Amino acid sequence: MRRPRVLVTSGDPGGIGPELVLRALADPGTGGLAAFTAVGAPACFQRAAAALGLPLPHIHPADPPGTGADEVAVGRPSAAGGRTAVAAVREAARLMAAGDGDALVTAPVSKEALRLAGYPWPGQTEMLADLCAARDLRVLLMAGPLRVVHVSAHRSLRDAIVAVTEAGVLRTIELADDIGRRLLGRAARIAVAGLNPHAGEHGILGEEDERFIRPAVARARAQGIDADGPLSADTLFPRAAAGQADLVVAMYHDQGHIPVKLLGRDEGVAVTLGLPFLRMSPDHGAAFDIAGRGVARPGSMTAAIRAAVAAGRGDPR
Repeated sequence: MRRPRVLVTSGDPGGIGPELVLRALADPGTGGLAAFTAVGAPACFQRAAAALGLPLPHIHPADPPGTGADEVAVGRPSAAGGRTAVAAVREAARLMAAGDGDALVTAPVSKEALRLAGYPWPGQTEMLADLCAARDLRVLLMAGPLRVVHVSAHRSLRDAIVAVTEAGVLRTIELADDIGRRLLGRAARIAVAGLNPHAGEHGILGEEDERFIRPAVARARAQGIDADGPLSADTLFPRAAAGQADLVVAMYHDQGHIPVKLLGRDEGVAVTLGLPFLRMSPDHGAAFDIAGRGVARPGSMTAAIRAAVAAGRGDPR
């Protein structure tokens, strides 16, 4: 069987991105799982490798215009760091579009550095959406025993309630089914959370569960998807953590993020669904406060890489 080809971007070189990439790929239990290519400015990887005494992986260069990556100050956000991070993501997206990779893992970037560099994106998900002309994306968060796909993520609670529509919930279930098959190699058991307490108590505590979520689940089941819901979130998540579901569809950010981060500390993985390729990332930021000190823990990056390998093997394309 051909080993999957996984691209791993540098992230912001002023943060812990290059260190995480090098540590994860130097781990014998991870580095041999796939054909890995680090994408970014060679200088940022070389600097980190020299400081940490780690080997350099295969590097595909992606130098930014203007300030060189070797001039990026470690330990603080900067315009140069933002440009370097964006150059890596741009090139990685181009390589994925050309069919030169089976999955993409992106190291952390800084929202502040992106702003200092003059970019409009608040993060890499929005950046990739623009680069790929993709819309209607979803976020899967994985950690510990849970895998949770969100109908909406970074919205106010008021806007998140409005986003719970039959079409939106159905789209989320379909994307959960697709990534579940890739990760598990079989049809996933999908539990769909209700929006209101006790999934609305048949309309007594809110009408959205009956008007929008239940019909979406019925349509998904008609497509052959193993989905159940709406289910009361307060009992659903303990059951899913005990292995009674493979994926959970959450209605909004905190409903899904809180249980995942509570049960899976230091190993969270975010997966962007709806792009033309698979993309994973560690569920934390650039951590400028510990950059360059050699103390960054690669657990979340390693988990993201392993998820990319698993999904890359299961990619039917």
